Amino acid sequence: MSAMSRIGLKAITVPSGIKVAATVSKVTVEGPKGKLEMDIHPKMKVSVKDGQVQVSRSSDERFDKSLHGFTRSSIQNMILGVTNGYEKNLMIEGVGFKAAITGKNLQLLLGFSHPINYPIPDGVKVEAAKPTQLSIKGIDKALVGQVAADIRHFFEPEPYKGKGVRYVGEHVRKKQGKTVG
Repeated sequence: MSAMSRIGLKAITVPSGIKVAATVSKVTVEGPKGKLEMDIHPKMKVSVKDGQVQVSRSSDERFDKSLHGFTRSSIQNMILGVTNGYEKNLMIEGVGFKAAITGKNLQLLLGFSHPINYPIPDGVKVEAAKPTQLSIKGIDKALVGQVAADIRHFFEPEPYKGKGVRYVGEHVRKKQGKTVG
């Protein structure tokens, strides 16, 4: 016996000031912070009426069920994105480690022999309040998360001194160094 997609069956309530339009192959969400579009899989059907968005699937196959919940969650995230936006905060730890924004690039000094230049993608705003703190903002949840993960990947926190790029609030387990006895 397989479980039903409980998430996919829930209707999404559209807040006032948000416009949601659905065609056979695309969903467009427009709000005060911007406009997002998403392609819809041919097996999914999205309907908008009376301030509610409903996602339905064509069959009860396993793939369709997983797609059902994913499609509904993605539309929900798009609505939240154009309403409030998303933000990820990163912290840079280490002697001489810092970040600076130069035009459309983020320049990272992470103890390597060369600075790392990361081109900031469109639709994402990166701010450096301090040289050791980054704030990534945007309306596309997946893009904001991907940019944060890309930046963190340049120097993930190491377990001995805790140097590296980490999310604010992320706990890095420290290890004991070798002792000579």
